[in-house]
Amino acid sequence: MAKARVSLWIATANVKELRIEAPLGSRARARGRYVSLLELLGDLASRGVELRLLHAGVPSRAFRSELERHDKLRSGALEMRCCPRVHLKMIAVDGTSLYLGSANLTGAGLGAKGEGRRNFEAGVLLDDDVLLDEMQGVFDRIWTGKECKGCRLREVCPRPLDMPVAPSKTVVRPVRLSRKRG
Repeated sequence: MAKARVSLWIATANVKELRIEAPLGSRARARGRYVSLLELLGDLASRGVELRLLHAGVPSRAFRSELERHDKLRSGALEMRCCPRVHLKMIAVDGTSLYLGSANLTGAGLGAKGEGRRNFEAGVLLDDDVLLDEMQGVFDRIWTGKECKGCRLREVCPRPLDMPVAPSKTVVRPVRLSRKRG
């Protein structure tokens, strides 16, 4: 995630404040530090990376409190959309790598929970173009509300995604960086 240059799309059912190992090559990593995921996202936002977070429920109080400390993320650099039916767990980086797995965006799922406190999770990291296109398409259909019309939960949905978004939000299609094949 830390190496994203264009886009980082994350889908998860649950969102909690979590700490992750500091990015490779950083002084913090050399010192064995862990950083808030939102700190990493703030760094990506300052580099102009498009950040999307698709989730199912209300983010934890700790996540919301930490988010308040990051002006750039709060002001729209981190776009968040909620759909109660989201249960997929995926991370797409620059349209070139894809994580698919069982882990939510929580300390026990992907974060730095202590030994004996982490969930048993499974996931794969892929760079398959066909699967990347398919999963980014799934993400985008949910993100843009194209899945809302036939949804049987629409009446209980807090804010269907096919409703108009604020004018400052733009819809961006999946981006793929060119890769050298060799």
